[in-house]
Amino acid sequence: MLALTLPIGLVVGITLGALGGGGSILTVPALVYLLGLDPRSATTGSLVIVGVTTLIGMLPHLRARRVRLGQGVVFGLLGLGGAFVGSLLSTAVPQNVLLAAFAGLMLVVAAVMTRRRWAAARNQAAGHGQVEARTTPVVSLRPFRCDCHALGVLLLTATAVGLLTGFFGVGGGFAVVPALVLAMRLPMPVAVGTSLVVITINSASSLLSRLGQDVTLDWALIGS
Repeated sequence: MLALTLPIGLVVGITLGALGGGGSILTVPALVYLLGLDPRSATTGSLVIVGVTTLIGMLPHLRARRVRLGQGVVFGLLGLGGAFVGSLLSTAVPQNVLLAAFAGLMLVVAAVMTRRRWAAARNQAAGHGQVEARTTPVVSLRPFRCDCHALGVLLLTATAVGLLTGFFGVGGGFAVVPALVLAMRLPMPVAVGTSLVVITINSASSLLSRLGQDVTLDWALIGS
């Protein structure tokens, strides 16, 4: 079992560290179909694996100054409500329905990432540069100023990502990274690094919400 667990963990860690997303999408199916966990244990165990992996993966990004800690914490805190609701909903859904919904989520993620790649290729072909970095906050009080469109995108995305994390046991980096680029106008490398802060907060809050539920975790497997 260890010979299978370690390579899977290595792939998940490389994916999360390099892309800021996608690792948790691999974790749950690997725990279910390759390592034999039931779906509810897999989604809960994934929160531990993803949370620890992103926390460690954040360190190189911090050293390279690719993490906006404050903005990441704000995004993560905005998603706490969604994470709590998602964790409660996951207990009321049959396990086969949970797996079917997760399969649908993987298709959506594939479509989102493919569309993002095509858009980047079109912008590059057209000679367009990266999105201009935001120099003003989304909301300021003195004087009062509000970029309401960006604020709406931020609130909706943070809540949706929290909901996905709580329900499926995924970090939601595939949604966090484009949201940080579009709403906060972070450069892509900074958005990747900052997304790891958000994923860590969402994973921790969703795991706390699941404490006390009837879930058995294989800590030796999760630890390896």
